[in-house]
Amino acid sequence: MSDAATLGAPKATYFPKITEQGLDDLRARIDVPITDTVEPWNYEATRDGIRHYAHGIGDDNPLWCDPAYAEKSAFGTVVALPSYLFTTSRIISGYCGGLAGVHAMWAGADWNWHKPVLRGDTIRTEARLKDLIEHQTRFAGRSFQQIYHVDFYNQHGDLVADADSWVFRTDRDQARENGTKYTEARERGEHKFSREELAEIYKLYEIEEVRGATPRYWEDVREGEALPRMLKGPMTVTGFIGYAQGWGGLYIRTNKLAWKLHDKHPGLGIPNRFGIPDCPERVHWEQDFALMVGAPGAYDYGPERCSWLTHQVTNWMGDAGFLRQAKCQIRRHNPEGDVLFIDGSVIRKFEQDGRKLVEIQQRAQTHNDELSAIGTAIVELPSRQP
Repeated sequence: MSDAATLGAPKATYFPKITEQGLDDLRARIDVPITDTVEPWNYEATRDGIRHYAHGIGDDNPLWCDPAYAEKSAFGTVVALPSYLFTTSRIISGYCGGLAGVHAMWAGADWNWHKPVLRGDTIRTEARLKDLIEHQTRFAGRSFQQIYHVDFYNQHGDLVADADSWVFRTDRDQARENGTKYTEARERGEHKFSREELAEIYKLYEIEEVRGATPRYWEDVREGEALPRMLKGPMTVTGFIGYAQGWGGLYIRTNKLAWKLHDKHPGLGIPNRFGIPDCPERVHWEQDFALMVGAPGAYDYGPERCSWLTHQVTNWMGDAGFLRQAKCQIRRHNPEGDVLFIDGSVIRKFEQDGRKLVEIQQRAQTHNDELSAIGTAIVELPSRQP
């Protein structure tokens, strides 16, 4: 039976359920170091790996993309954009254990960066399951927030970053049959953009500014100051795959490697219309499968959207700034056809441990005024004072 054919069956059950035994087994893993996991997409911050990730989120900042430019900076070499570290850990990116066959949606992260990652650095991670929290959601009713903590070390043993990230484990059948989160979107249907609408939207790309080598001094920033609005989209499946090319994905494997992954984790592979086990990640490029799990259509990646928020900040802060902290919460799926507008403003200026810091609040909304994500960031800026 095809994925599309199953959509018409009322109250159907196609996927494994969340069970109390499964939850008990998962709770037993809390605070236990994770040693058996798939290798990351990147171990080493190479010129190409950094550039591919940057381009995957639509970021052409020359500090991470142009070696000739980067050599003239204070770093003397290409720098990895903060969100590049998503490529160095599958765990931080949403690879989760337990509850075989139950859907997992990446929903947010709290990042702290301590040192820049430079071209040639190698990254080692340590990860553990931090917590499991029950929620009631409009999307799928009873759901569980599964929180992981990851520490990132460079080849010298220096802690360069640490982060918590979380996924929501949801009942796919419940989300499809009874979830109400996307009722309005489904009733609204698809919108076809005119050339005039697209031209108006694309004006934000035309004026997007990378601060670059011009320092943004702490003394010149004012509380209430707005960051330039950032555009992402209009969303396409091509764009989602473009992100996966730089990020690596969670379960994207081919041929023998796909077989090995599905053989080791039998609940992972979900049969496609040919009966072949395929990765759950295809919700990002298969419309019919995305609808089967209750989503409004093929949609973007959570780490991708988190990276869009930090992209707005790094454009604004310039080469001399350092992103110390970023928090992001995903509030809905962005299916293909959505347009995302990211707005931010400075809500606080303060000094701490001799550092000149600003706090930024961010909000991302679709062209239909739907809340897509919220975030905050703390940036260290250079000072005019010696």
